[in-house]
Amino acid sequence: MLEYIRANIEESIAAKEKLLRDEALLGTAAKVAGLCVEAYQRGNKLLICGNGGSASDALHMAGELVGRYQMERRGVSAIALNANAAVMTAISNDYDYDNVFSKQIAALGKAGDVLFGISTSGNSPNIVRAIQEAGKRQILTVGMTGRDGGQMRSCAEYLVNVPSDNTPRIQEMHILLIHTICGLIENGLCEKGFWLKEQD
Repeated sequence: MLEYIRANIEESIAAKEKLLRDEALLGTAAKVAGLCVEAYQRGNKLLICGNGGSASDALHMAGELVGRYQMERRGVSAIALNANAAVMTAISNDYDYDNVFSKQIAALGKAGDVLFGISTSGNSPNIVRAIQEAGKRQILTVGMTGRDGGQMRSCAEYLVNVPSDNTPRIQEMHILLIHTICGLIENGLCEKGFWLKEQD
């Protein structure tokens, strides 16, 4: 058992070291964070979606932004589209699961918002459709994926494509990057003196 534990930790470290050397990906993450800051300054919001473990990442990201990451500040608007079970099951039942996020984007999204679609393969049909729907509505799209980027490579405006083919390692790097992006958003808003404290 200890060998298995050590092997997993070593594999995770190796994956993160590879991520650390990927200057293009790190630059994309920084660019995306800056665009999120600009969106918040305009009064826009973040929409986030994923399936399975990536759904948990979407919920986690929304929590860090609506609540706080590391700074005491006023909350900013972020919606995890997989959070509402009634909406999810209604759309799945009345239409199909492939439309479960795109229908919500049509209802909730507006031009200037930012969508994060999270899929380790880049091929989840409901995430691909969400990105396509957002693109039609002038919503900036960010695909978080791994492997070769899948279908998201051709439809997401920005692709955060982590360098791994192993699903657990991809998910571990996604949450690291989500935390990093949330920190950059907080720092960016702080530097601009924007939404730092709760209003009386």
